[in-house]
Amino acid sequence: MKIAALTTVSGPYVVARYSAFANKFTQTSLFLIELGQVSSIYPWKHPDAIPPYQRIILSQQPAELQSSLTLFKGIAKTLDDIKPDVVILCGYAIPGMREALLWSFWHQKPAVLLSESKEDDASRIWWREALKSILMRRYKAALVGGRPHKRYMIKLGIPAEAIFLGYDVVDNDSFHPDKLQYLPVPIEKRYFLAINRFVSKKNLLFLISSYAEYSKVVGNRAWDLVICGEGELRPQIEQQIAQLGLKDAVHLPGFLQLDELLPYFAHADCFIHASIQEQWGLVVNEAMAAALPVLLSNRCGCFEDLLVEGINGFGFDPENLQELTNLMLKISSGEVDLQAMGKASLEHIQKFSPDYFAQGLMQAVEYALAHS
Repeated sequence: MKIAALTTVSGPYVVARYSAFANKFTQTSLFLIELGQVSSIYPWKHPDAIPPYQRIILSQQPAELQSSLTLFKGIAKTLDDIKPDVVILCGYAIPGMREALLWSFWHQKPAVLLSESKEDDASRIWWREALKSILMRRYKAALVGGRPHKRYMIKLGIPAEAIFLGYDVVDNDSFHPDKLQYLPVPIEKRYFLAINRFVSKKNLLFLISSYAEYSKVVGNRAWDLVICGEGELRPQIEQQIAQLGLKDAVHLPGFLQLDELLPYFAHADCFIHASIQEQWGLVVNEAMAAALPVLLSNRCGCFEDLLVEGINGFGFDPENLQELTNLMLKISSGEVDLQAMGKASLEHIQKFSPDYFAQGLMQAVEYALAHS
């Protein structure tokens, strides 16, 4: 069986997932088609190791900067050459995926959708949802992140029995505390850790404001705050930190590749994800795989599947500043067993592994082929 999977760019997440699939199902021929060498949104580097599948890069230019015609020509030629039995598409709105769906429809090859969309990601307009439902009928099966994503796909018209779970996973082993414990300490003080793009939906100005209130209460006993990432809001974030007098307490290391992030995971005391809009939040998987307690916005797509309230962390309303402040106070008070919470995170995230992705994807592929 030949499987062609399309992705915008091949970073650590993609490599871990498809490597697990190729290693588990050796009877298949997997072709990973990367629409661009890099992404202007997520500048991840491809790991150095040679993957156990065939890797095809269509362009040195990011997919989001290529025209629809260029994408269609490159995708069509590549798929014509491969002649896959099934096509796997990551999302329905990403550049290149609609073009590949058109190819699959024209050649009568089943398409499997990978999706992490949920209903409350954005304002939903009825006529757009109606058009989306028509588009969904072109997919024979779907692999989604978790329960809220499955509910949304059902609402859009994909049969429940055609939807499988396991899309949103990371290479848990890379973050295991046994592998991280000897990494250098990046910050001498204890600290909360956040990792985000510096864009509005990540809610970082709210996080810093909440941290400022926490710091006022605790004084010189306050933990520091480390926010890894980069983006358009950096000047505003730096200005806010300066205005609040937090330059010595809030650290901005910038965008870091995976190996550069590991020391921060290794020595953090708690992970915070405060997004006001988030399809899933893979950094939460990483934090849990590093055995960290988590403070998690209830708007995150992973909230329902990954957070066990009071066991591996706590949830909060990302518009309620005092609620997050109180949770920071609680976590750093010494009254919470952080080690037990971290252990619970590590145990819970084991289900969400690359092998979980591989099994779910094969179930979706087999269903799509059986119902074509």
